[in-house]
Amino acid sequence: MGEFRSLLLKLSLCLPTAIMDSNKLTINLALFGMTQSGKSSAGNILLGSTDFHSSFSPSSVTKDCTLGRSCHLHGFMRRGGQEITLQVQVLDTPGYPHSRLSKKHVEQEVREALAHHFGQEGLHLALLVQRADVPLCGQEESSPVQMIQELLGQVWKNYTAILFTHAEKIQEAGFNEEEYLHEASDTLLTLLNSIQHKYIFQYKKGNSLNEQRLKILERIIEFIKENRYQVLTFK
Repeated sequence: MGEFRSLLLKLSLCLPTAIMDSNKLTINLALFGMTQSGKSSAGNILLGSTDFHSSFSPSSVTKDCTLGRSCHLHGFMRRGGQEITLQVQVLDTPGYPHSRLSKKHVEQEVREALAHHFGQEGLHLALLVQRADVPLCGQEESSPVQMIQELLGQVWKNYTAILFTHAEKIQEAGFNEEEYLHEASDTLLTLLNSIQHKYIFQYKKGNSLNEQRLKILERIIEFIKENRYQVLTFK
């Protein structure tokens, strides 16, 4: 917790004034990924709650877009003698390919949700949730990457990062992160190059949920800072 407080204190010194005027920093995230990739579980970790239904199932679990909001995180930043609070908003989306819904239905559902929830506030980052133990193969028209491109438009590369779930499987297989990425498919390597190597590994074993959350949020804040705190708005 102390490390995260230090990070956010440093962050407060370089945030644009417009973002800090309300004494509150809100981070808007959207989750994309294939069915059973771990989107809802990752969303719960980001929120520090159990807002999203997550369970093993032989079919797609998430059918509708749902927005979750974290509690306000106090005591991390100060500016002008006033405390700045941090809040995370996460949009969970149906997996695609979906076992029951067509691509057109899923895309329309997500498009409307992005416009409704982040139309004016804007989206800071789209997280492509990818299982570390499932190779990312050739991009097809039905892939989550293709959907992100269609929904976010030409600037999608600036607003996309990969969240590798089940990263403990990498360690179990005897790899470290660098070795894992070195052996990755050409499709994944091309994607990582496109999004300026914005990626996060999510581990479960050996880490508490709070530790997982803080480490992931640290990386996300770094990406947002590198992107100069710009947001993508929707109409």
